Amino acid sequence: MFLFMCLLFALITSETKGSVLPLDAPTEVIDYNNTFYATCEMKPSTSLLQGPPHIYGQVLFKQLYPDGQLQVLVNLRGLPARESVMRAIHIHQFGDLSKGCGTAGPHFNPSGQHHANHPGDLGNFGSSHGQICMLVRAKATLFGAQSVLGRSVVLHDGEDDMGRGGDEESLRSGNAGPRIACCIVGVSSSSLWENTLGPGSENPTEE
Repeated sequence: MFLFMCLLFALITSETKGSVLPLDAPTEVIDYNNTFYATCEMKPSTSLLQGPPHIYGQVLFKQLYPDGQLQVLVNLRGLPARESVMRAIHIHQFGDLSKGCGTAGPHFNPSGQHHANHPGDLGNFGSSHGQICMLVRAKATLFGAQSVLGRSVVLHDGEDDMGRGGDEESLRSGNAGPRIACCIVGVSSSSLWENTLGPGSENPTEE
């Protein structure tokens, strides 16, 4: 029995590339060196009127299993090239984009906190030459009961007032304005993250 347990331990160790992980760890964690990746393919809201901006790109996620801090890489294009507008990005409760970004629901807020203490409040982002390329750290997680997998990411047309607007909507959403682009968070390989930050690519700004 002792020999069998030793062999089992050795097998688990080798399959997790040198680290012993819980047996219920996601397969992708084992495949990518104890790290979990996710992606969200951003597209314009189908409920928008015709006309710019039409936003495309990805919001990428990376987190060390099981309790590393979530890194979020925002890599978007299609914003007006000549502007100095800040726009808010939030994680919303539902992965339902059946009627555009409006059906994504409210902010993901599992603890019932006022804005801007929601785990999916990613902040405000400015563009350069029509693009946003920025790395931030978030309170959200890809694991457990409060995982953001299957939820949505929404880009708003305005700036988040971070709950300081003095009204009820400020405490709920930051008065960030219309939802102009959105996507659903899903499991990913490491390739999108690595290709975005790989040799020859422009590294993003980290907040």
